[in-house]
Parts: sequence; structure tokens; C-alpha cells
Amino acid sequence: MSSSSSVSLRMVVILGLLSAIGPFAIDMYLPALPQIGASLNAPVGAVQASLTAFFIALGLGQPVFGSLSDMWGRKKPLYLGLVIFIVASIGCALAQDIHTLVTLRFVQGLGAAAGMVVPRAVVRDLHTGHEAARMMSLLMLVFSVSPILAPLAGSGVIALGGWRLVFWAVTLAAVLGLAAMVRGLPETRDAAARHESSMVDVFKAYAFLLRDLRYLGLVFIGATAMAGFFVYLAGSPFVLINHYGLSATQYSLAFAFNAIAFIGAAQFTGALGKRYGLVSIVKIAASACGVVMCCLLAYYLMGGDNLYVLIGLYFVSSGLMGLVIPTTSVLALDDHGDIAGTASALLGTLQMLTGAIAMQIVGLFSNGKPLPMVIGMAAGALTGVLLTWITLSGNRSKALH
Repeated sequence: MSSSSSVSLRMVVILGLLSAIGPFAIDMYLPALPQIGASLNAPVGAVQASLTAFFIALGLGQPVFGSLSDMWGRKKPLYLGLVIFIVASIGCALAQDIHTLVTLRFVQGLGAAAGMVVPRAVVRDLHTGHEAARMMSLLMLVFSVSPILAPLAGSGVIALGGWRLVFWAVTLAAVLGLAAMVRGLPETRDAAARHESSMVDVFKAYAFLLRDLRYLGLVFIGATAMAGFFVYLAGSPFVLINHYGLSATQYSLAFAFNAIAFIGAAQFTGALGKRYGLVSIVKIAASACGVVMCCLLAYYLMGGDNLYVLIGLYFVSSGLMGLVIPTTSVLALDDHGDIAGTASALLGTLQMLTGAIAMQIVGLFSNGKPLPMVIGMAAGALTGVLLTWITLSGNRSKALH
């Protein structure tokens, strides 16, 4: 392995660890919800509010840290976010009532937002085009280990020391991420560019991005793919466990099966983009995802009800989303290198809010059966197809076709 390849791999591991801290704080925490309710004598809704607070803060915090990363450089906002996360995590571990826990989960989510937004800006600082797609897919590989390992790790931690130990575990992960960043992550934002940034520039940047229809189109193509995942995330426990009768372990394996499809496909984005062009990859993958989800929807509308059909077709869909999401992120940031932190922040916020809204809407119609979930997933995929062809048809290719 060459020295440059070794450096690149080390950078990806560090950025992936920083990106995964927030998701680990979600996924490890999920198995603990019933125990938290019993321990703090809190109703189900109040316990779920601690999860909602984290998601809201994660979305709201990204524009803040993205803007700071353009003004201060990439490392200082990461330091600030990790310190906030660590302090809040310790507070969560020591919380004695549900209201304190909800408040601290919100603060914890704000800190985690830095790890969600800044690594994407670092990738854009270092690379563009095909190389950026390759690095983004490697980053996604590290990041995507969370939904596979975190629930199982959380269950083990809870069995070992109860729900409070989960927060000590994520505190340790954040400390390790902080140490890795100090030792192995250079500052990638040029000092001259930092000096040229101010809050006025930040507001101008957001106004500019919100008028950039190509950027918004690419962001929402990824957002519709994320929305389909959010709908599946919210509905699949009830559908797979209650409707189809899977055990918790079997459900975890089914969830991991789909995550592996996403991770595996994402690793081909760089090579495929180099051969066929990133725009072509998005068009083909998004369209194919729409076809697959239409087939799944038609199956259930015609009265079908088979677990293996659901898992099999969603496996294919997950793989196609693994091509769409990192590639659209690269394309969305590619024209905005001078404001990559702000562009990355807005991308993350819009995608997370889109997913959360979709999850809430579908939740209004959920009845524990597959059809409402499948309708929501298919709607997201078809919206993505429409946005893909509106946004990318007739656009300049730049060397990306």
C-alpha cells in the first residue's frame, strides 16, 4: 500500500468514526427505551420524546456547525461538537428524571451534528468528482456499520450494565474520536478562505444555495431516498416482528441484510462514476429503484403478503440507494467548494427533515401491516425518479458524464 493510500484510508476511518458517533447514540440507545421508562417511571411518549429531541437537534445543529466550519476551519467546530457531545452524554448517564434526559439528549444531538456535517466538507476540501465519490463511498462504509453493529452492541451493553452504561459507551466513543482527530486529521480549510468568511457571508451562502435549483434538486433526490429508509426504519419493527412474527434477533439480521446491500453498492460509486459518469449513475440507479419499489407496491396492492418478497425487493432497493445517496452528495457539493461546509450543512438538514416528515406522515396511516409502509417507501422512490430527470436532464456534465 502506498503512503498516499495509507493516509487516505486513515482519513476515511477517522472521518467515518466522527460521522458514526451520532448514529451510534441513536442505534445503541433504541433497545434501552423500555428499561429507561421503567427506571425513570416515565410513560412511553415521554421516553420517545428523548429520541425525537435528538433528531431535531441533529437537524438544527448542522447549519450552525457547517457555517462555523467555513469561518473557523474544519477542526475547531469538530472539537466544539465533540466536547458538547461528551458533556451531554455524561449528563444523560447520570440523569435522574425523564425531563432532564430529554433536555440533555437535545444538547447531545447538537454536539453530534458537527460529526454529521463537517466530514462531508472535508471530503470536498480534498477531492472532487470521481475521487470524491470514491472517498464518500468509503466514508459511507464506515458510517454504515452503525445500523448493523450498534443495536446488537447496545443490547449487550444493556445486559452488562443497564441503560446508563450505553451513554458511558458513547462517551468513550466520542473521546476516542477526539483523540483520533487530534492525532490524524489535518486542517483542510485554507486560512485565506476562512478569513474571507463571516456571518454575512454565511447568510448570503444560504440564500445563494436556496436559489440554486440544481443543488436543491440533487439534495432532494438524496432526501427522497433517505425518506424511504426513514419510513422503513419506523415501520419495519412492527411489520417484521408483529405482522410476520420475527424475533428481535431475526429482525436485527434482516435489518443488517438490507444495510449490507447499501454498503456494498456504495463501494462501486467511484469506479462506476469514472466509467459511466456520476450523473448517469444517479439517473440509472434512481430509476431502477423506482421500478423495484413499484413492483413491491403492486405485489401488496394485488393482495400479496410474503416476508421474503419484501426483504428481497428492499434488498435490491437498498443497493440502488447505496449508489444514489453518496453520488448525489458529491454532485451537490461539487460546485460549491468555497462554501462546502455551509452546503454540506444545508444538505444534511434538508435530508433529515424530509425523512422525519415522511416518517411522521406515514405513521399517521400505519396499522402494523406492510401496505402503508410500502406505499410510503414507493412514494419516496417515485418522487426521487421525478426529481432526478427534472434536475439532471440537459445539465452540463463537466467531465462527470
